[in-house]
Amino acid sequence: MKEKRNILIAFILNLLFSVFELLGGILTGSVAILSDALHDVGDATSIGVSFFMENKSKRPPDNQYTYGYARYSALGSLFTTLILVFGSLIVIYNAVLRIISPVVIDYNGMIVFAVVGVIVNFIAALFTRKGKSLNQKAVNLHMLEDVFGWLIVLIGAIVMRFTDFTLLDPILSIGVAIFICIHAVKHLTQTCKLFLDKTPDGISVTELTKSVCAIDGVIDAHHVHVWSIDGQNHCATLHIVTDQNAHEIKYKVRELLQTFAIVHVTIEVETANEHCDEKTCRTPQSIYKHCHHH
Repeated sequence: MKEKRNILIAFILNLLFSVFELLGGILTGSVAILSDALHDVGDATSIGVSFFMENKSKRPPDNQYTYGYARYSALGSLFTTLILVFGSLIVIYNAVLRIISPVVIDYNGMIVFAVVGVIVNFIAALFTRKGKSLNQKAVNLHMLEDVFGWLIVLIGAIVMRFTDFTLLDPILSIGVAIFICIHAVKHLTQTCKLFLDKTPDGISVTELTKSVCAIDGVIDAHHVHVWSIDGQNHCATLHIVTDQNAHEIKYKVRELLQTFAIVHVTIEVETANEHCDEKTCRTPQSIYKHCHHH
């Protein structure tokens, strides 16, 4: 509940500040502020979607979503990050136009808006800093980059106030947009890997299989699959070969997999003389050859 509340607070702060920015950009003539206003409107929209997705992700499993709704949180992250990338490209486009056709800028007004921008976004960043899901991390990424962006605008405004170097405004806008875009693409890549059911970062299937095989009574472990629902809750399915008490072996395997942050485990138990037909999904020889030591 706390995470949802924090996202809602970030949404309200971002939406109100977006309106404030639009007025500021028009009054000061700063493309950096106007571009950031457009960027923050996108932020507010995506954070609103993130709040909805985060809320939906907490629903328990049912017949339609047997693993639960946790991946809705990741879907919110995907949408939020795409908005961030798109917004960055728009900022770059507008900044290039301003380099071609410079305009007069109200530096003093720009400094005032930049100070308010740093404060408001810093408060929003504090509220979202402890998020654990990809969705919550994406929202916090927005907030942190907005703080950084406004710091750059503030520094640029102060420099232009004393040097009258107006091209610094669009140049700084491009720099901030590229920085944001690079980090957004990294986060987007992480989210896409989740939807492609890639093995979660920090988990080695090779080491996991060896650890399972090291359990007393396990003859072999194969057909091992590991994926994540939302970047936090990981799942695994595997075949265990044993001639000992299946209930005890499954308990030991589940206990072991908890150390790999795996919360949902499906185990199929086979005997030593039983043939497994899942040839296409067997763990590679280089992994499961270590199992035959009992």
